[in-house]
Amino acid sequence: MSLKFRIIIRKSNPLNKPLVSIICLCYNHGKYVKRAIESVLQQSYANIELIAIDDASQDESRKIISGISRVYGFKTIFNSENLGNCKSFNRGLWESKGKYIIDLAADDSLKPDRIKVGVEALEKKGDSYGVHFCDVELYDEQGVRLGTHYKRDAGLKLLEPVPSGDIYTQLVEKYLISPPAMMMRRSVLEELDGYDEELSYEDFDFWVRSARHYKYAFSDQILVNKMMLKSSLSSIQYRWKNRHSMSTARVCMKISEMNNTAEEDKALLIRINYELKWSLITENWESSKIFIGLKEKLNSRSLRFLAEKAILSVKPPWFWFWKWVT
Repeated sequence: MSLKFRIIIRKSNPLNKPLVSIICLCYNHGKYVKRAIESVLQQSYANIELIAIDDASQDESRKIISGISRVYGFKTIFNSENLGNCKSFNRGLWESKGKYIIDLAADDSLKPDRIKVGVEALEKKGDSYGVHFCDVELYDEQGVRLGTHYKRDAGLKLLEPVPSGDIYTQLVEKYLISPPAMMMRRSVLEELDGYDEELSYEDFDFWVRSARHYKYAFSDQILVNKMMLKSSLSSIQYRWKNRHSMSTARVCMKISEMNNTAEEDKALLIRINYELKWSLITENWESSKIFIGLKEKLNSRSLRFLAEKAILSVKPPWFWFWKWVT
């Protein structure tokens, strides 16, 4: 079914299905963007708005998006300069009209029932639930299947329960959700004023800010395909002097202000220990200072803390070896 036919359905919408806006963000994803867009066109759910945004790609992405748009008639935004994920997404968000929003990276793709399952879950749960998420199938750059985000057995049964409902503490403590797995309620994004444009990446900040006030609904289904690219935002955080470390530190500062309980502070300390280790390994000294300060605020003054302060004062070069001995 073409998107032109879907637009006719959206205008009449005899079944009164809520509109879902897919904001497809592309930056040098010419190899994958056609597949991402086609996965939206092939959804079993009819009432869809697609907005494709190219963030000043240097490859053939813009040409590919323009060509597909001429056939199917969806909205396109072409940034004249690279704005990054947060600003680009917000441009699409304020142009969109859907009750529910999906942030789709152009190197990922949706399985046919992804939108249908998400809408049904959130409509059933009600306004106290701000986000729906699912499991994700992982592929490498050659298209070889690597498994799923959550551990499953040979019969694809979950090996461990996935938390849902009020999961603020779990999201503070560790990486729980694969970013492309989310469908978000528009009202939540509007309340948060979209993604924080001062940050270099969006997911961690969105998770904790939204989960502070809204519940999360999980469906035990594999509904999204994710490409594990070496150039992806998630892989950059482990590179020397990467730009994400400071953003993570700023989110942890927000969390320290939002926390209300000792349990939440304990979760934050677990997160800080992990992030501080990597900020020292990658020689992100400014973010390391912030993490050290937060540990002092949380009254964490262990031998590890003293060692971390000593490392920060010395700022040794080639510090990557530390990850092999801790």
